[in-house]
Amino acid sequence: MSIDQRPIILTGDRPTGQLHLGHFVGSLRSRVGLQDSHHQHILLADAQALTDNADNFEKVRRNIIEVATDYLAVGIDPSKTTICVQSHLPALNELTMLYLNFVTVSRLERNPTIKSEIQMRGFERDIPAGFLCYPVAQAADITAFKASVVPVGEDQIPMIEQTNEVVRRINRQIGRDILPECKALLSSTGRLPGFDGKAKMSKSLGNTIVLNATDKEIKKAVNAMYTDPNHLRVEDPGQVEGNIVFAYLDAFDPNKEEVEELKAHYRRGGLGDGTVKKRLEAVLKKLIEPIRDRRNELAKDPDYIIDVLKAGTEKCQIITQNTLNEVKAGLGMFKF
Repeated sequence: MSIDQRPIILTGDRPTGQLHLGHFVGSLRSRVGLQDSHHQHILLADAQALTDNADNFEKVRRNIIEVATDYLAVGIDPSKTTICVQSHLPALNELTMLYLNFVTVSRLERNPTIKSEIQMRGFERDIPAGFLCYPVAQAADITAFKASVVPVGEDQIPMIEQTNEVVRRINRQIGRDILPECKALLSSTGRLPGFDGKAKMSKSLGNTIVLNATDKEIKKAVNAMYTDPNHLRVEDPGQVEGNIVFAYLDAFDPNKEEVEELKAHYRRGGLGDGTVKKRLEAVLKKLIEPIRDRRNELAKDPDYIIDVLKAGTEKCQIITQNTLNEVKAGLGMFKF
Protein backbone atom coordinates (compact mmCIF):
# COMPACT_ATOMS: atom_id res chain seq x y z
CA MET A 1 0.00 0.00 0.00
CA SER A 2 1.45 3.37 -0.98
CA ILE A 3 1.84 6.19 1.53
CA ASP A 4 -0.92 8.26 -0.06
CA GLN A 5 -3.40 5.39 0.33
CA ARG A 6 -2.84 4.97 4.06
CA PRO A 7 -5.45 6.47 6.39
CA ILE A 8 -4.50 9.93 7.67
CA ILE A 9 -4.24 10.22 11.42
CA LEU A 10 -3.87 13.40 13.47
CA THR A 11 -2.87 13.37 17.08
CA GLY A 12 -0.99 15.70 19.41
CA ASP A 13 -0.41 17.18 22.83
CA ARG A 14 -0.51 20.52 24.59
CA PRO A 15 3.11 21.37 25.47
CA THR A 16 2.57 22.36 29.09
CA GLY A 17 5.01 19.94 30.68
CA GLN A 18 6.99 16.77 30.12
CA LEU A 19 5.01 13.73 29.05
CA HIS A 20 4.44 10.94 31.55
CA LEU A 21 3.30 7.32 31.82
CA GLY A 22 -0.32 8.39 31.40
CA HIS A 23 0.57 9.78 27.97
CA PHE A 24 2.63 6.68 27.19
CA VAL A 25 -0.15 4.19 27.84
CA GLY A 26 -2.87 6.49 26.50
CA SER A 27 -1.31 7.52 23.20
CA LEU A 28 2.46 7.35 22.75
CA ARG A 29 2.69 3.57 22.67
CA SER A 30 0.01 3.31 19.98
CA ARG A 31 1.52 6.16 17.94
CA VAL A 32 4.74 4.22 17.55
CA GLY A 33 2.78 1.34 16.02
CA LEU A 34 0.42 3.51 13.98
CA GLN A 35 3.22 5.31 12.17
CA ASP A 36 3.74 2.22 10.00
CA SER A 37 0.09 1.67 9.10
CA HIS A 38 -1.08 5.31 8.90
CA HIS A 39 0.05 8.59 7.42
CA GLN A 40 0.55 10.16 10.85
CA HIS A 41 0.84 13.81 11.86
CA ILE A 42 1.54 14.90 15.43
CA LEU A 43 0.60 18.44 16.37
CA LEU A 44 2.31 20.28 19.20
CA ALA A 45 -0.74 22.34 20.18
CA ASP A 46 0.99 25.37 21.66
CA ALA A 47 -1.75 27.78 20.55
CA GLN A 48 -4.40 25.64 22.21
CA ALA A 49 -2.27 25.46 25.36
CA LEU A 50 -2.60 29.24 25.64
CA THR A 51 -6.38 28.97 26.10
CA ASP A 52 -5.69 28.46 29.81
CA ASN A 53 -1.98 29.38 29.98
CA ALA A 54 -2.00 32.84 28.41
CA ASP A 55 -0.22 34.21 31.48
CA ASN A 56 2.72 31.86 31.00
CA PHE A 57 3.95 31.90 27.40
CA GLU A 58 7.41 30.84 28.56
CA LYS A 59 6.13 27.55 29.99
CA VAL A 60 4.44 26.66 26.71
CA ARG A 61 7.41 27.74 24.58
CA ARG A 62 9.92 25.81 26.68
CA ASN A 63 7.91 22.61 26.67
CA ILE A 64 7.68 22.40 22.89
CA ILE A 65 11.26 21.10 22.85
CA GLU A 66 10.65 18.93 25.94
CA VAL A 67 7.61 17.19 24.47
CA ALA A 68 9.24 16.76 21.05
CA THR A 69 12.20 15.13 22.78
CA ASP A 70 9.81 12.76 24.56
CA TYR A 71 8.29 11.82 21.18
CA LEU A 72 11.62 10.84 19.70
CA ALA A 73 12.74 9.07 22.86
CA VAL A 74 9.77 6.67 22.85
CA GLY A 75 10.39 5.71 19.22
CA ILE A 76 8.40 8.11 17.07
CA ASP A 77 10.34 8.29 13.83
CA PRO A 78 10.33 11.68 12.03
CA SER A 79 10.89 9.87 8.71
CA LYS A 80 7.52 8.14 9.23
CA THR A 81 5.61 10.65 11.38
CA THR A 82 5.40 14.38 10.72
CA ILE A 83 5.80 16.46 13.89
CA CYS A 84 4.71 20.10 13.61
CA VAL A 85 4.08 23.20 15.73
CA GLN A 86 0.50 24.49 15.71
CA SER A 87 1.27 28.21 16.03
CA HIS A 88 3.38 28.07 12.85
CA LEU A 89 0.47 26.87 10.72
CA PRO A 90 -1.43 30.07 9.90
CA ALA A 91 -4.03 28.23 7.82
CA LEU A 92 -5.39 26.72 11.04
CA ASN A 93 -6.28 30.17 12.39
CA GLU A 94 -8.09 31.15 9.21
CA LEU A 95 -10.03 27.87 9.12
CA THR A 96 -11.02 28.42 12.75
CA MET A 97 -12.39 31.88 11.93
CA LEU A 98 -14.37 30.45 9.02
CA TYR A 99 -15.77 27.58 11.07
CA LEU A 100 -16.86 29.87 13.91
CA ASN A 101 -19.56 31.16 11.58
CA PHE A 102 -21.05 27.67 11.43
CA VAL A 103 -21.19 27.02 15.19
CA THR A 104 -23.38 28.67 17.83
CA VAL A 105 -22.30 29.73 21.31
CA SER A 106 -25.06 27.61 22.85
CA ARG A 107 -23.74 24.53 21.02
CA LEU A 108 -20.26 25.17 22.36
CA GLU A 109 -21.58 25.57 25.89
CA ARG A 110 -23.47 22.27 25.60
CA ASN A 111 -20.33 20.35 24.67
CA PRO A 112 -19.90 17.90 27.61
CA THR A 113 -16.10 18.08 27.47
CA ILE A 114 -16.13 21.87 27.62
CA LYS A 115 -18.73 21.89 30.41
CA SER A 116 -16.70 19.54 32.60
CA GLU A 117 -13.41 21.36 31.98
CA ILE A 118 -15.00 24.74 32.72
CA GLN A 119 -16.21 23.32 36.02
CA MET A 120 -12.84 21.70 36.78
CA ARG A 121 -11.01 25.00 36.23
CA GLY A 122 -13.58 27.04 38.14
CA PHE A 123 -14.17 29.46 35.28
CA GLU A 124 -17.95 29.75 35.90
CA ARG A 125 -18.93 32.61 33.54
CA ASP A 126 -15.44 34.07 33.42
CA ILE A 127 -14.52 31.82 30.48
CA PRO A 128 -11.70 32.84 28.14
CA ALA A 129 -13.23 33.04 24.65
CA GLY A 130 -10.36 31.01 23.27
CA PHE A 131 -11.15 28.22 25.71
CA LEU A 132 -14.85 28.17 24.87
CA CYS A 133 -14.07 28.06 21.16
CA TYR A 134 -11.27 25.53 21.19
CA PRO A 135 -13.53 22.71 19.90
CA VAL A 136 -13.78 24.77 16.71
CA ALA A 137 -10.02 25.24 16.61
CA GLN A 138 -9.65 21.50 17.09
CA ALA A 139 -12.05 20.94 14.18
CA ALA A 140 -9.80 23.20 12.10
CA ASP A 141 -6.75 21.15 13.09
CA ILE A 142 -8.37 17.83 12.18
CA THR A 143 -9.90 18.94 8.91
CA ALA A 144 -6.84 20.88 7.75
CA PHE A 145 -4.99 17.57 7.58
CA LYS A 146 -8.11 15.77 6.28
CA ALA A 147 -7.62 13.24 9.07
CA SER A 148 -10.02 10.30 9.11
CA VAL A 149 -8.72 8.89 12.40
CA VAL A 150 -8.13 10.79 15.64
CA PRO A 151 -6.89 8.96 18.77
CA VAL A 152 -8.70 10.34 21.84
CA GLY A 153 -9.84 9.36 25.30
CA GLU A 154 -13.52 8.71 25.90
CA ASP A 155 -13.91 12.18 27.45
CA GLN A 156 -12.92 13.70 24.09
CA ILE A 157 -15.55 11.94 21.97
CA PRO A 158 -17.85 15.03 22.11
CA MET A 159 -15.04 16.98 20.45
CA ILE A 160 -14.97 14.52 17.55
CA GLU A 161 -18.75 14.73 17.26
CA GLN A 162 -18.55 18.51 17.10
CA THR A 163 -15.83 18.33 14.45
CA ASN A 164 -18.05 16.12 12.30
CA GLU A 165 -20.95 18.57 12.75
CA VAL A 166 -18.71 21.32 11.35
CA VAL A 167 -17.63 19.06 8.49
CA ARG A 168 -21.24 18.31 7.55
CA ARG A 169 -22.24 21.97 7.63
CA ILE A 170 -19.26 23.06 5.50
CA ASN A 171 -19.82 20.26 2.98
CA ARG A 172 -23.53 21.06 2.84
CA GLN A 173 -22.80 24.75 2.29
CA ILE A 174 -20.35 23.96 -0.50
CA GLY A 175 -22.61 21.34 -2.05
CA ARG A 176 -20.09 18.51 -2.12
CA ASP A 177 -17.91 16.58 0.29
CA ILE A 178 -14.49 18.20 0.36
CA LEU A 179 -13.82 17.48 4.04
CA PRO A 180 -13.93 13.93 5.43
CA GLU A 181 -15.62 13.03 8.69
CA CYS A 182 -13.33 11.46 11.26
CA LYS A 183 -13.56 8.57 13.67
CA ALA A 184 -12.32 8.43 17.24
CA LEU A 185 -9.67 5.81 17.94
CA LEU A 186 -9.97 4.87 21.60
CA SER A 187 -7.06 3.48 23.59
CA SER A 188 -7.38 -0.16 24.65
CA THR A 189 -6.20 0.93 28.09
CA GLY A 190 -8.36 3.12 30.30
CA ARG A 191 -7.16 6.38 31.81
CA LEU A 192 -4.21 5.78 34.09
CA PRO A 193 -4.80 7.05 37.64
CA GLY A 194 -2.22 9.18 39.42
CA PHE A 195 0.08 7.35 41.80
CA ASP A 196 -1.58 9.24 44.66
CA GLY A 197 -4.91 7.55 43.98
CA LYS A 198 -6.49 10.50 42.19
CA ALA A 199 -8.64 9.56 39.19
CA LYS A 200 -6.32 11.27 36.72
CA MET A 201 -2.57 11.38 36.26
CA SER A 202 -1.96 15.07 35.72
CA LYS A 203 1.05 17.36 35.47
CA SER A 204 -0.83 20.04 37.39
CA LEU A 205 -1.61 17.64 40.25
CA GLY A 206 2.02 16.53 40.55
CA ASN A 207 1.08 12.84 40.61
CA THR A 208 2.88 11.74 37.44
CA ILE A 209 5.86 9.56 36.60
CA VAL A 210 7.68 11.31 33.77
CA LEU A 211 9.32 9.39 30.95
CA ASN A 212 12.85 10.18 32.13
CA ALA A 213 12.19 9.48 35.80
CA THR A 214 15.21 8.19 37.71
CA ASP A 215 15.16 4.83 39.45
CA LYS A 216 14.92 6.70 42.74
CA GLU A 217 11.89 8.68 41.54
CA ILE A 218 10.20 5.52 40.28
CA LYS A 219 10.75 3.77 43.60
CA LYS A 220 9.38 6.76 45.54
CA ALA A 221 6.26 6.95 43.36
CA VAL A 222 5.55 3.22 43.58
CA ASN A 223 6.02 3.20 47.36
CA ALA A 224 3.51 6.05 47.61
CA MET A 225 0.83 4.16 45.67
CA TYR A 226 -2.44 3.30 47.36
CA THR A 227 -3.38 -0.36 47.60
CA ASP A 228 -6.24 -1.84 49.63
CA PRO A 229 -6.57 0.02 52.96
CA ASN A 230 -8.16 -3.08 54.51
CA HIS A 231 -5.26 -5.32 53.53
CA LEU A 232 -3.52 -4.85 56.86
CA ARG A 233 -1.68 -8.17 57.10
CA VAL A 234 -0.05 -10.35 54.46
CA GLU A 235 -2.48 -13.20 55.15
CA ASP A 236 -5.56 -10.98 54.78
CA PRO A 237 -7.55 -11.23 51.50
CA GLY A 238 -7.06 -8.08 49.44
CA GLN A 239 -9.10 -6.19 46.89
CA VAL A 240 -7.68 -5.74 43.41
CA GLU A 241 -10.35 -3.37 42.08
CA GLY A 242 -9.37 0.24 42.78
CA ASN A 243 -5.85 -0.88 43.75
CA ILE A 244 -3.45 1.52 42.00
CA VAL A 245 -0.56 -0.96 41.92
CA PHE A 246 -2.60 -3.53 40.02
CA ALA A 247 -3.92 -0.83 37.68
CA TYR A 248 -0.31 -0.06 36.73
CA LEU A 249 0.60 -3.73 36.40
CA ASP A 250 -2.36 -4.19 34.03
CA ALA A 251 -1.10 -1.25 31.95
CA PHE A 252 2.63 -2.03 31.85
CA ASP A 253 3.48 -5.61 32.87
CA PRO A 254 3.94 -7.62 29.64
CA ASN A 255 3.27 -10.95 31.40
CA LYS A 256 -0.52 -10.78 31.69
CA GLU A 257 -0.82 -14.40 32.84
CA GLU A 258 1.45 -13.83 35.85
CA VAL A 259 -0.42 -10.61 36.71
CA GLU A 260 -3.69 -12.56 36.80
CA GLU A 261 -2.05 -15.14 39.09
CA LEU A 262 -0.87 -12.33 41.38
CA LYS A 263 -4.41 -10.94 41.50
CA ALA A 264 -5.83 -14.33 42.47
CA HIS A 265 -3.16 -14.74 45.17
CA TYR A 266 -3.82 -11.24 46.51
CA ARG A 267 -7.57 -11.85 46.65
CA ARG A 268 -7.25 -15.06 48.64
CA GLY A 269 -4.57 -13.63 50.97
CA GLY A 270 -0.93 -14.42 51.53
CA LEU A 271 0.55 -11.82 49.19
CA GLY A 272 1.96 -8.63 50.67
CA ASP A 273 1.72 -5.15 49.18
CA GLY A 274 5.50 -4.83 49.30
CA THR A 275 5.98 -7.85 47.03
CA VAL A 276 3.53 -6.51 44.46
CA LYS A 277 5.12 -3.05 44.57
CA LYS A 278 8.59 -4.51 44.03
CA ARG A 279 7.35 -6.23 40.89
CA LEU A 280 5.80 -3.02 39.59
CA GLU A 281 8.96 -1.07 40.41
CA ALA A 282 11.03 -3.53 38.36
CA VAL A 283 8.56 -3.38 35.45
CA LEU A 284 8.60 0.43 35.35
CA LYS A 285 12.37 0.64 35.64
CA LYS A 286 12.77 -1.75 32.70
CA LEU A 287 10.28 0.27 30.65
CA ILE A 288 11.64 3.73 31.44
CA GLU A 289 15.40 3.08 31.42
CA PRO A 290 15.85 2.86 27.61
CA ILE A 291 13.49 5.83 27.08
CA ARG A 292 15.44 7.86 29.64
CA ASP A 293 18.79 6.93 28.04
CA ARG A 294 17.59 7.91 24.55
CA ARG A 295 16.09 11.10 25.90
CA ASN A 296 19.30 12.09 27.64
CA GLU A 297 21.22 11.58 24.39
CA LEU A 298 18.69 13.58 22.37
CA ALA A 299 18.77 16.41 24.90
CA LYS A 300 22.47 16.91 24.13
CA ASP A 301 21.58 18.07 20.62
CA PRO A 302 18.63 20.51 20.82
CA ASP A 303 19.44 21.77 17.30
CA TYR A 304 18.46 18.36 15.95
CA ILE A 305 15.08 18.58 17.71
CA ILE A 306 14.52 22.04 16.23
CA ASP A 307 15.45 20.77 12.75
CA VAL A 308 12.89 17.95 13.08
CA LEU A 309 10.19 20.43 14.11
CA LYS A 310 11.09 22.90 11.38
CA ALA A 311 11.05 20.27 8.62
CA GLY A 312 7.77 18.80 9.83
CA THR A 313 6.13 22.20 10.22
CA GLU A 314 7.17 23.35 6.75
CA LYS A 315 5.64 20.19 5.27
CA CYS A 316 2.42 20.74 7.21
CA GLN A 317 2.21 24.40 6.18
CA ILE A 318 1.72 23.21 2.61
CA ILE A 319 -0.85 20.54 3.57
CA THR A 320 -2.96 22.87 5.70
CA GLN A 321 -2.77 25.78 3.26
CA ASN A 322 -4.00 23.54 0.45
CA THR A 323 -7.04 22.58 2.54
CA LEU A 324 -7.76 26.22 3.39
CA ASN A 325 -7.56 27.18 -0.29
CA GLU A 326 -9.98 24.38 -1.17
CA VAL A 327 -12.49 25.40 1.53
CA LYS A 328 -12.35 29.08 0.56
CA ALA A 329 -12.82 28.25 -3.12
CA GLY A 330 -15.70 25.93 -2.29
CA LEU A 331 -17.43 28.59 -0.21
CA GLY A 332 -17.03 31.05 -3.08
CA MET A 333 -14.96 33.59 -1.21
CA PHE A 334 -13.64 36.61 -3.08
CA LYS A 335 -10.45 35.99 -5.01
CA PHE A 336 -8.15 38.50 -6.75
